Amino acid sequence: MTLTAGPPAARARTSNVRGLLPGLGLTAAAVVVALTVNRLVPVVSPAIVAVVLGAALANTVGVGAAFAPGFRFAARTVLRVAIVVLGVQIAVPDVLALGWQPLAVIALATGVTFTLTPLIGRRLGLSQGTSLLVATGVSICGAAAVAGMHEATGGEGGVSDDDDVAGALSVVVLYGTALIVLLPLMASWLGLTAHQLGVWAGASVHEVAQVAAIGAAGGAAVLAVAVTVKLARVVLLAPLVALTSLRLRGQGVGADRKRTTPLVPLFVLGFLLMVAVRGTGLVPQPITDVAPQISGLLLAAALFGLGTGIDVRKLARGGRALLLGGIATAMIVVLSLGGVALLV
Repeated sequence: MTLTAGPPAARARTSNVRGLLPGLGLTAAAVVVALTVNRLVPVVSPAIVAVVLGAALANTVGVGAAFAPGFRFAARTVLRVAIVVLGVQIAVPDVLALGWQPLAVIALATGVTFTLTPLIGRRLGLSQGTSLLVATGVSICGAAAVAGMHEATGGEGGVSDDDDVAGALSVVVLYGTALIVLLPLMASWLGLTAHQLGVWAGASVHEVAQVAAIGAAGGAAVLAVAVTVKLARVVLLAPLVALTSLRLRGQGVGADRKRTTPLVPLFVLGFLLMVAVRGTGLVPQPITDVAPQISGLLLAAALFGLGTGIDVRKLARGGRALLLGGIATAMIVVLSLGGVALLV
């Protein structure tokens, strides 16, 4: 029996791998396009371009059955790896070197926005999934946070679906892009210093690329502070995803998945492990230099896969999600500005 079981099992594994190739091949092509667009327009992250490409594909020519397994693999497995690699970018000593004042601003603005946004979403009549993902994207780190929270709390028996992801990502794109223009103008009008602008941008703007765009326009001093503050917000992705997952379990959401999924998603633990490893100072410089590019590439692939599940017709009716995103964005901008004015 042992002798005859091996070859069929090997053939099955080979067949499974071959089944992924069409979808992964098209995903790779989409990532190349996304990276090209990002090179031409740096403020637009490859992840955002990729999810738009995926949605465009799904809502025009459609997604053939041969491509679906590869898209699902990208949207789940590749996404988990991308978030784990994201942890390598975060140098805890650099974050702590900011001092307690910027960290207090981050904790206040992120915590209040993440807590209140779902409550406001409920009053607006939005689904729990949409409200949660908008809160996550605005509060933490844009597309990566939306995708990570959806992976932990969405799917069968969960609270969010691909259309909730689309609504949250549209918020990240619209309001985050607007802040690239508005924040420097407001900072100039308010008379903020370069350091204060850096903290404000890092503590309030959604995407890392958007924060970097503000920093680059303001000069090297603004850029260094803004990106470091932003990465300090990214650290909050893991605990907030883990706590939300545990809270939903306690409420009975996803009860049918309890026996097959861990209490804390493994990719969250992997993210924290990578942060800890980076904090030891033992990670070689070439690896830390290339980690942002690798995580960006993997996240673009994952969001292309997610994008293929988006129904644009439903998204077009999502005006309340944009309203919630505007309220959440205004909340985190005002709270972080108040913190900067008082503490920084």
